[in-house]
Amino acid sequence: MNARDTHRYVLRDGREIVQFGITNGPVDRAQEHLRNRKRFTTMTVVGPAVTRDTALDWERERTETYQRTHGGERPRYNKV
Repeated sequence: MNARDTHRYVLRDGREIVQFGITNGPVDRAQEHLRNRKRFTTMTVVGPAVTRDTALDWERERTETYQRTHGGERPRYNKV
């Protein structure tokens, strides 16, 4: 059985979504983003913790949906 230890999150700069991401430690991840000079105003954790595979699928699907509705562009920090 896979552990449900992965959190999904959305970074926003004002109303703009700048990243969809996953992490095992949301507080530490927010601090890491700040140290790396990523500009954002809020980090929202989405739902309960899920398996890593489920989180990766969510991140991919959200990024693809964003691209379809934003002229093929990805969120600012989802470049890879």
